[in-house]
Amino acid sequence: MVSIEPIELNGHMFTAVTVRLPKTTLLTVSNENGYIMCGALDVGLLNSKLADRKIIAGRAVGVKTIDELLRAPLESVTYEAEKLGIVKGTIGEDALMMMI
Repeated sequence: MVSIEPIELNGHMFTAVTVRLPKTTLLTVSNENGYIMCGALDVGLLNSKLADRKIIAGRAVGVKTIDELLRAPLESVTYEAEKLGIVKGTIGEDALMMMI
C-alpha cells in the first residue's frame, strides 16, 4: 500500500509518503528543495555517484512512522544538506525547516 498525504509543519507544506513493502516500510517527507527518509536512503550513493545532482537529503534509522521520522535525529546527511547547516543528529522536522 502507498499513502501520500500533505502535512503542514510550522506553516509550510510538505508531502509525506509511506510505502508498505513486505517486511519493511519506506518513509519520506519532502518539499521542492529536499527530503528526509528512513534508513533505506543511501546517502553514500547520493554523495558519490549522484553528487552532480546536488541532492539535499537526510536519513534517519529505526523509524516506523512519519511521526517518528519527524522526531528522529538524522543518522547521516548529504553534502548538500550540510551546506544548509543540516548535520548528523539534526532532528528530522528541524532539517525540513532548514530546507525551506
